Amino acid sequence: MNEALIIIPTYNERDNLKTLCDQVLTALPSADLLIVDDNSPDGTGQLADEMAAKNPRIQVLHRSGKLGLGTAYIAGFRFALSKGYEFIFEMDADFSHDPVYLPALLGAAKDGAGVVIGSRRVPGGGTENWGLGRQLISSGGSLYARTILGLDVRDLTSGFKCFRREVLAAIDLDAVRSNGYSFQIEMTYRAIRRGFSVAEVPIIFIDRRAGQSKMSSKIFAEAMGMVWRLRFVSGI
Repeated sequence: MNEALIIIPTYNERDNLKTLCDQVLTALPSADLLIVDDNSPDGTGQLADEMAAKNPRIQVLHRSGKLGLGTAYIAGFRFALSKGYEFIFEMDADFSHDPVYLPALLGAAKDGAGVVIGSRRVPGGGTENWGLGRQLISSGGSLYARTILGLDVRDLTSGFKCFRREVLAAIDLDAVRSNGYSFQIEMTYRAIRRGFSVAEVPIIFIDRRAGQSKMSSKIFAEAMGMVWRLRFVSGI
């Protein structure tokens, strides 16, 4: 069985990609990388193919267009399960998730946690380069979701995660409905409902170095509505 796969969805991330991949593969020498590109107009997908041709640890999935973060990760999860990876990571392509934290997330998963979250909301965690408005939206959204769903996870909206294989195998991936900001909430909630444990490892989240943030008020509103759907849908 392969040890670890790091899934990185991309859309117009050409400026970040090569440096990020080099740092990720150095941080976790036992891991492979899967780039899921949504037909980026800036040539991210072509660059990913060039990198994969030179490095067997890099693989690429091409999708027809901008289909959303959640479905990109679901495609990556299916790929990881089919290839026998034991630990599967989610990670942004914009350096907001520092590769230096990857060994700590993997270590917590090896210690038995079903889901490991790179958390901004536990002691030692935090953010850099965020304005007050963004701080309030993020912390308020996480508190709101925790309260409605009755969870004791401090950072429900973090997108820096490691799943044990058995967690993703136990979740009905076809039933996952979130495709934006709420995807992270839904995956953690479904894992907990299946009886898996969650660990939070502190990280410092640094605002993206290049490109533009993909957060919007529409995405945030979707997340807040999805929380209530999760709360009252049976069988999750």
